[in-house]
Amino acid sequence: MKSIIISGTDTGIGKTLLSAILMSAMPEYFYWKPIQSGIEDGTDSETVRKLSDCLPERILPEAYIFSQPLSPHRASEINGVIIEKDKLRLPTNSPLIIEGAGGLLVPLTTDLLYIDIFKSWNLAILLACRSSLGTINHTLLSIEAIRKREIPLLGCVLIGELNPSNEQAIEHYGNAPVVGRIPLLPSFTPDILRSVYRDNFQSLNAIL
Repeated sequence: MKSIIISGTDTGIGKTLLSAILMSAMPEYFYWKPIQSGIEDGTDSETVRKLSDCLPERILPEAYIFSQPLSPHRASEINGVIIEKDKLRLPTNSPLIIEGAGGLLVPLTTDLLYIDIFKSWNLAILLACRSSLGTINHTLLSIEAIRKREIPLLGCVLIGELNPSNEQAIEHYGNAPVVGRIPLLPSFTPDILRSVYRDNFQSLNAIL
């Protein structure tokens, strides 16, 4: 099984839900959220644990937790902490589902972007994208940033109402496969999450 980086075209895109779906369907994986910004509603690690109903030992501790829901470079500054690249080394647990914070070009320090860390890990990215209006531009820009740095791209996951036209445009102009879809869900039980994976992630499952 391959370790996976979950990044997105924007913040609030659905990376945590995507991570929970993968964790619920693939018991071999460990989940790691290296940098958590914002704890008022709990951490993403806690959300993934609850939604996937996975064993607690499959959730690895964060390298950094900041109180404010801001870009890591600003959240760390408020907390009086400097994010160190050495503390973002990959855990020895494998395989991993690693959830980033925000989008690809989120700054961690004055001279370090999250995508720089992704590049150093030498792992493939699974890109979470909205299915709605505006996704074509955001997704193509994100794909361009990934390829400029020669980072492998597993494919895109579209989140929201089914939109075949946007999906076709992303695959055509981005030359990138849509390997999963997350429809609007009535609730977020582990059984529903597993059924979403079973019904909508056959393409991803085939390449892992």
